[in-house]
Amino acid sequence: QLRLEESGGGLVQAGGSMKLSCIASGSSVEYYAIGWFRQAPGKGREGVSCISRSGNTKNYADSVKGRFTISRDNAKNTVHLEMNPVNREDTAVYYCAAVPAGIPTVLSADVCNLDNGQAYDFWGRGTQVSVSS
Repeated sequence: QLRLEESGGGLVQAGGSMKLSCIASGSSVEYYAIGWFRQAPGKGREGVSCISRSGNTKNYADSVKGRFTISRDNAKNTVHLEMNPVNREDTAVYYCAAVPAGIPTVLSADVCNLDNGQAYDFWGRGTQVSVSS
């Protein structure tokens, strides 16, 4: 059973940078597409970025394009989300999620879904990111 744990959150000033990590255990992250989602106070969950199992496809929400970078390090069983620069609208709890992809699943190894959190089977507990002005 795959387990995910987010780390790297905290308080950061607007204009600064922050790197979140999604650390997998119980299974190898190389078999999964990974998504990052966030939920701000009083708002619904929002897809931020995702990376396909192959690493060939990376998708970003319009609100973070050009500022956030997703990457995966299968050798360390980790997926990162680098945020630079951050702004106050990035304040939220950030969650990573995983879904099996590639053979023998029906999801292509070159696809990841940013629009539908329900497509993901495994979730971490989240890490708080707070951006101050």
